[in-house]
Amino acid sequence: MIQFEHVTKKFGSVMALDDVSLSLEKGKIIGVLGANGSGKSTFLKLIAGLVFPTKGKVLVDGMEVTRKINSKVAYLSELDAYYDSFTVQDMLEFYASQFSDFRKEKAHDILDFMQINPAKKLKQLSKGGRGRAKIAFTLAREAPILLMDEPLSGLDPMVRESIVKGLISFVDLGRQMMVMTTHEIDEVEPLLDEVIFLRDGKVVERVHVDELRETNRDSVVNRLKKIYKGEERP
Repeated sequence: MIQFEHVTKKFGSVMALDDVSLSLEKGKIIGVLGANGSGKSTFLKLIAGLVFPTKGKVLVDGMEVTRKINSKVAYLSELDAYYDSFTVQDMLEFYASQFSDFRKEKAHDILDFMQINPAKKLKQLSKGGRGRAKIAFTLAREAPILLMDEPLSGLDPMVRESIVKGLISFVDLGRQMMVMTTHEIDEVEPLLDEVIFLRDGKVVERVHVDELRETNRDSVVNRLKKIYKGEERP
C-alpha cells in the first residue's frame, strides 16, 4: 500500500532521510521509532504529502504522493493548530466539511470514550484534553491510512493505557493501517505488529514484534537501546 523507493529528504544541508526503500502493508499497526532528529516525523509527512522527496518516490497504491493524498490519509500532527474560539463540536463539524470519510457518529463515540465534552471550547481543554480530541478527530475518519505523530505526547500517564486501548478499538484493521511515531514505547508496544527503527535518517532495522519477543526474547525498548548503543544483535 505504501512504498518508499530510494527516498532521500534534505532540508537545506540537513539530511532528514537517507535513501530509504521499503513497503508497508495494510492491516497492521507499524511503529516508526528513533531518537529526536532521526527522521520519524519526516517519514510520516512524506506519506501525508506535506513534504516531498529530494530524491526518490513515495507511492500509495502505486500512485506517487501529491497533496491530494489526504483523501486516503488521515494525519495527526504533533503540533496543536486548532482555533481556540471553536468548541469541540465546531471542530467536529469543520472536519466533517473537509473530509467525506469523516463519520460524525463515530467521532462522538470516540469523544465520549476520551471523556471530552463536545460543548467545551478548545481553549478550555487541558493540553491532554486537546491531545485526546485530536486523536478522536483522526480516528473518526475512515481513510485507509492513519498516520499518528506522537499521539500520546502530553497525555497524563494515568490515562495513556485507556487511550492506547482506544487506538486499537476504533481502527478497522481489515481496511486500515496505522503508522505511528512515539516516545512512549512501553505503552504502545502491545499494539504494534512491526517496528521500523531509524537512526540518522536511515532504516537500521525492521522487525516483527511477535518474532522479536518469541524468537529473540527481546522487547522493542531494549532493541532500540541496543541500536543506539551500537550493540550487536544477540
